[in-house]
Amino acid sequence: MTLTTSAPVNRLTADDDLFLKLHSLYGNALVNQLAWRFDEPVDRDVLARFHAQLAQGFLARRVHNARLPFARPYWLPATASLPLGWDSAPVADDEILDWYFAQSRVDFEPETGQVWRLSAAPTTSGGTLVSLVTSHVASDGGAVLFAVGDALSRLGESPDRATGSGTLVGIPPRNSLSANVIDAGHQLRAVAKGIRAAIAARAVTEPDRNPRPDTPPLPLPPRWSPADLVVQLDLAEWNAAAATHSGTTNGLLIALGAGILGRSGRVGDTADIRVDIPNSMRTTDDPRANATTGLPISVTYRAGEPIDLAAVRAAVKRAATAYRDPATTPALQHLQPVQMILPRFVLRHFARTAKAPECLCTNLGETAQGVSTIAGHKASAVLMRPVVCTNDTEMFRRVEVGVNLSFATDGHTITLAITGADPDRFPTRTALRTLATAEFESWGLTAHFW
Repeated sequence: MTLTTSAPVNRLTADDDLFLKLHSLYGNALVNQLAWRFDEPVDRDVLARFHAQLAQGFLARRVHNARLPFARPYWLPATASLPLGWDSAPVADDEILDWYFAQSRVDFEPETGQVWRLSAAPTTSGGTLVSLVTSHVASDGGAVLFAVGDALSRLGESPDRATGSGTLVGIPPRNSLSANVIDAGHQLRAVAKGIRAAIAARAVTEPDRNPRPDTPPLPLPPRWSPADLVVQLDLAEWNAAAATHSGTTNGLLIALGAGILGRSGRVGDTADIRVDIPNSMRTTDDPRANATTGLPISVTYRAGEPIDLAAVRAAVKRAATAYRDPATTPALQHLQPVQMILPRFVLRHFARTAKAPECLCTNLGETAQGVSTIAGHKASAVLMRPVVCTNDTEMFRRVEVGVNLSFATDGHTITLAITGADPDRFPTRTALRTLATAEFESWGLTAHFW
């Protein structure tokens, strides 16, 4: 991998800043996981070399506060990393999902750069499980794939930040006071511009989310782990089902998410479900930790009927077109510079009423397959997903989390991750699997659950 640019001073984006503030309020409530499943042993020495490359690469970054009002913090090379985790006890096939979820139980420290963890374990069938869990403060999915691709391409070399993706992380300004004063001025101008744009776009609206039904809560423990599934499906069968209903690969993913949510009773018949679709804005050698925007659309759920895939396709197209033009972009999107200058105690006030997406659908396409081979070992499956971590049961009810789907394919087989994070609609993995199975069958899809 040849790097063509560098980032002398790499300031946090609005998304970085938001995830950093949420980390200070909730800790590691949400992490990203890139996971490999190998049918053969992978030597610990190979993973140690992989870890060493990551420790000098794009993920190895820490937050440095500017210490000047309104100036943005910036990224510097990490001063520490979490060690490689190696579980010597083999993992049985029916324990694989639990092992992957257990890797999310990690404490990240953005101020030191301890924002990722690589871990592995053998399986009882002779294979190897590998997990890379990352903090959303320091990397979105695109950043992880870029960092991992660079690290894997350098396994035969000595780790060197100066020649790999680590050179994009950033360096401190020569004159920090002057640079921070200038950045503070830029930020204040951005705030003024954002407020003007928000006022101009005040009539532009986003799809509404549905309030969580007020029903008696299930008798659950004070802390709860969201239900999660990993499913493999045939891509040709998936695309045939989509085409039969005048839809696309992505449209069927969205329909499945909305359908599972509807079947759970979270929304009623004929409800318009808000579906959030992450959209990568990452460019070549992009230094940003987070370079993803979201496209919200509205999808109508009708009990006993398939989601209208033609309507989904039209909604996605409208949203993509609208968000390219500031005049048709909702006002809240223009206020990101304002969000960055809000003090933490103000954010804490808003966080009390903030809500999570009711349905989030991420389509990674074939991008994860670019990192499917580690030192000649080809993974039988590559999984990339957001992990909603164990937390207070009442917190999940308060923020009204719904269902998340994450799609990746190798061109033949789909690996689909599903998380149900409403404790009263998806109390167990079995409950989620029952709903997902019914939804797959309604589309004629054959699902193979891990």
